[in-house]
Amino acid sequence: MAKFEATANRIFNRVFVCRRCKTKTRVDIKKVLAKAVVCKKCGMKNFRPIKKTK
Repeated sequence: MAKFEATANRIFNRVFVCRRCKTKTRVDIKKVLAKAVVCKKCGMKNFRPIKKTK
């Protein structure tokens, strides 16, 4: 099971999605909370964590 946990961490760890244009960005959570990250596509500063299941 360790192999699957490593894969899940690689896919979902530190990945956030822009609330306006749905672009994925890999960044540290402290920067997201401080609004120090800007979306590369639309310039917005609001992000949400990526959903792990559909």
